[in-house]
Amino acid sequence: MPVLHCPQHRRSPSLTDRAVRRRRRALYLFFFLNGIAMSSWVTRTPDIRDRLGVSTGQMGLVLFGLSVGSMTGILCSGRLVSRFGTRPVTALGTLLITASVAVVGAGSALASAPLVTAGLCLFGVGVGAGEVAINVDGADVERITGTAVLPTLHGCFSLGTVVGGIAGMAATAAAFPAHWHLLAVAVVTTAIFAYAIGAVPAGTGIRAAPPSSDPARRSRPRVWRDRRLLMIGVVVLAMALAEGAANDWLPLLMVDGHGLDAAAGSLVYVGFAAAMTLGRFSGTFFLGRYSRATVVRASAVSGAVGLCLVIFSDHAVVAAAAVLFWGLGASLGFPVALSAAGDSGPDETARVGLVATIGYIAFLVGPPTLGFLGDHYGLRPAMLVVLAFVATAVLAAPAAGTRVPRRRTGDAGPGTGAGQAGVPDPPVLRR
Repeated sequence: MPVLHCPQHRRSPSLTDRAVRRRRRALYLFFFLNGIAMSSWVTRTPDIRDRLGVSTGQMGLVLFGLSVGSMTGILCSGRLVSRFGTRPVTALGTLLITASVAVVGAGSALASAPLVTAGLCLFGVGVGAGEVAINVDGADVERITGTAVLPTLHGCFSLGTVVGGIAGMAATAAAFPAHWHLLAVAVVTTAIFAYAIGAVPAGTGIRAAPPSSDPARRSRPRVWRDRRLLMIGVVVLAMALAEGAANDWLPLLMVDGHGLDAAAGSLVYVGFAAAMTLGRFSGTFFLGRYSRATVVRASAVSGAVGLCLVIFSDHAVVAAAAVLFWGLGASLGFPVALSAAGDSGPDETARVGLVATIGYIAFLVGPPTLGFLGDHYGLRPAMLVVLAFVATAVLAAPAAGTRVPRRRTGDAGPGTGAGQAGVPDPPVLRR
């Protein structure tokens, strides 16, 4: 009999709880790391654009590298996690992110638009693959602990954007060269990765493929035919576009559209990131008191109000304050809709993968589309596209409120890990 099956060699509950806590902290650090990396180059986009000497439309094509990388990462992530598990995919994605920051800095130093584009593509691959793996790991921790983890995970990302944004704003105000700033960020994020990766267990997410003759495989539902799931995808598409538009364009929008200087534009982005952080860390509170559909609808309304004021107000202070409503609105839509997708029916991985892919379409087409429109009509009018999608999310929000119960322990049939012996089901959110 293997040693692990002997009672005297089983782990005590305290050791297990300690490992879970370390694992959860490690996941928080990975999201925090990603946020720092993201906001560090976002706050320097005005300086990088000026260094490259490109127009708004050309900058949209540079940012298109991020979109292509994100889509590549998200399309590969499911197969990679199923074959190798979350730990190696998380490690690979994070290392690509840290390397990409250094490459973007090198592209800025050399005034090379192709090199900056390549760096953003690496960043996109790392985020697309790594964050999916981290989300799968976070969902596993939710199943083990019976508590919500994903909103706080995404809150740590937003907290990282605040920290990185403040550092970027200070570097911009001090006229510190962008390439040295980004190189320092790459060193810091690599150190965080080295500390956190050891707490992530191996084997999570690995799934054996059933034989082609398996009836369960032949009868697996085609999730893209689920209308409610597609409506959840609309919500994710809209809210991802709202978040991505700010990450890609907000500093430039405030500089070109409202006449602020580069440091002030970075400060406005920090305000957006702070609002995102507040919204995500308070998400568990609101989800415990209101239905998921109500939270998604309120988020979309807040985002729409903020976008309206940013687009139509000619007062820079009003527009800067409205960014807070934009950030609060964009904060919960993506993680809550992903949770709704996983709860919408069988084959959780396929459902979350489909909805995440729909969301990444926003990152794929958003930067070049907004850049093209901004080049011809200005960035403020270009944001009308984002506003239209966010308004659509208000109408699609009820789709996020339906939850399909998971199988309990002892039920027959394949599962995704929930309902296993000794593992509690996640708390049921009200419709």
